[in-house]
Parts: sequence; structure tokens; C-alpha cells
Amino acid sequence: MPTTSLTDLFNDFNNLRVLIIGDVMVDAYVWGRSTRLSPEAPVPIVHVARTEQRLGGAANVALNVQALGATPLLCAVIGTDAGGDQLLQLLHESGLPADGIIRSANRPTTVKQRILAHGQQLLRIDSEVETDIDAAESAQLLAAYDDLLDRTDVVVFEDYDKGVLNEAIITECIARARQRGIPTVVDPKKKNFLAYRHCTLFKPNLKELREGLKLEFGDPVTDRAGFEAAVARLQEVLTPETVLVTLSEYGVFAQQNAQKTYLPAHLRTISDVSGAGDTVISIAALCVALGQPAAFTAALANLGGGLVCEQVGVVPVEKQRLLEEAAEAGLR
Repeated sequence: MPTTSLTDLFNDFNNLRVLIIGDVMVDAYVWGRSTRLSPEAPVPIVHVARTEQRLGGAANVALNVQALGATPLLCAVIGTDAGGDQLLQLLHESGLPADGIIRSANRPTTVKQRILAHGQQLLRIDSEVETDIDAAESAQLLAAYDDLLDRTDVVVFEDYDKGVLNEAIITECIARARQRGIPTVVDPKKKNFLAYRHCTLFKPNLKELREGLKLEFGDPVTDRAGFEAAVARLQEVLTPETVLVTLSEYGVFAQQNAQKTYLPAHLRTISDVSGAGDTVISIAALCVALGQPAAFTAALANLGGGLVCEQVGVVPVEKQRLLEEAAEAGLR
């Protein structure tokens, strides 16, 4: 039975173990000041004031899961390079387990380095490959997944199209979870969009829905019929139990069976939308693990996504504040 009390629900988060499989990365930042252009090229010279490295991608979902009180278990492939060393160090500093992390000499760790001056991003440098992992790496990943699956309450697929997840791995991982009665929650990208058949909850945004289905339609306000036809097509192809679509300034949409729920965005002072999707999928995964209805799951995830948009940079949701705002919003 779904939990009826918000406080009980948030306490139940503490008992959950969440397996996150997908693309992990390091988000690196260089902050400085710029007062002149380079004599070598028409580009600004940045005098570095400080640098910082943060966990990104699937690892940021793990941070959100941890912030909500649950235990995250990460399963991914990284390089045997300095970026991989940095990522493992960040996991250790954050108290996150690394026993599902596979290291490979054949591919680099994804590192996204941002150069910022005077509050503006001047440049982003991505060190990565987007080719699929090879047969040996796939076998190692599936072995690690199997080992972690036996102590998991819900699986999150965090796909950034960096090659860790491909159609064969996705199909096998969902099948193994279904055999054990473990729900699967998906945060998709374009390349593998139609590979997640029979998942429990599928969470695209509007852009991903259009690109993944190769359909043109307007937003839900101006073209509700076109939008709902796209969701119906998605359900026909993937047969998920629940579809949760994030709609940016229009809020979120959820559909479970024939029940459709539209929820407006919460009016807030938006500082940075980075990481909002990671918060939404983390909250949705915990609600799915606890058997919560789609309408409530969407409402709580929508609230959490809005909260992190008030913070600068990619930061996890604050559990106590989310609980307080959920109670204030009358979600129970």
C-alpha cells in the first residue's frame, strides 16, 4: 500500500537502495577574471582564481538519491586516466560506493570543463568519446550490475549518449530487473530512446520526446492533441507503466493507464536549471520503489526540480526543505 503520511514516506526513503547505471562524469569549473583580449587571438585572457571538480551525470543522480536519504549504488565504465582517478576521489569524498565502477584503458573518463569569468561561461571543453563500450567492457558491466541488483529496490538508467548504455545492455538489464520484480526508471537521451521497452517509468523532456519519436508537435498549451498523441505513440512502442514528461516552464505531465495529470511549474526565482532533471528522476525513482501513484510522484518530482533551480550550479535537492514545501503545497 502507498504510504499516506508525507513524513512516513520521507522516512521510508532511508530504507531504499537505488542502482544507477549509465554515464558518470566529472564537471570541472575554472573561475577567474578577464580584463583584456589575448594578443594571439581575439579571445579573452582569464586569470584563474579557483578551480573545482564536481560529480556529474549519473553520479549527480547518486548525490540526489543520497541527499534524499536512500543508498545509491553506481554502475558505470570510466577510464584509467587522471579524470577517472578524480572521479573515484570525488565518490570517496562524497561517501558514495564505487564497487560497480569498471575502469577501462580503452576509453577516457568524461570530463566537462567550464571556463567562467564575471559570472559568465566563456568556454566548455569536453574530454570524452561517444562510442559504445566493447564486448569485454559490456561483460564486466553486466557482471557488476548483476551483483548490485540483488541488493536493489529500484534501477535508474541515466543515459547521456556516452556509450555505456546501448540497446543490448539496456534490454538485458531491464529483463534481469523484471525477473526479480525490481522496477526500472529511465532518464533517456536520443540514441537509445526506443530501446527501453517494458520499463516502469519513462521520463523524457519535450525535446527528447520530439527527437526520440521523430515527431513534430507544439507545447501542451498550444497543441495538447499533438502532445498527447506523441505520448500515446510512446506508450505503444515502449509499454511503460508510467510516462513522466518534464515540460520546462509548463511544469510536468504524467500518464498512468488512462489517467493524465498536468501540473504547472512552481513560480520561483530561477538561478540555474542545471541538474533539475537529475533531481526529478531521483525523486521519481524513490516514489516508484515505494509504490506511489503517478500523480503524486509527478507532483513531488516537479516540486524538487523547481527547488534546485533556485541554486547556482548542479546541486542535490535538500530533503528537509522538500518535505516542508510538499506539506505546504498539500501533496498529501
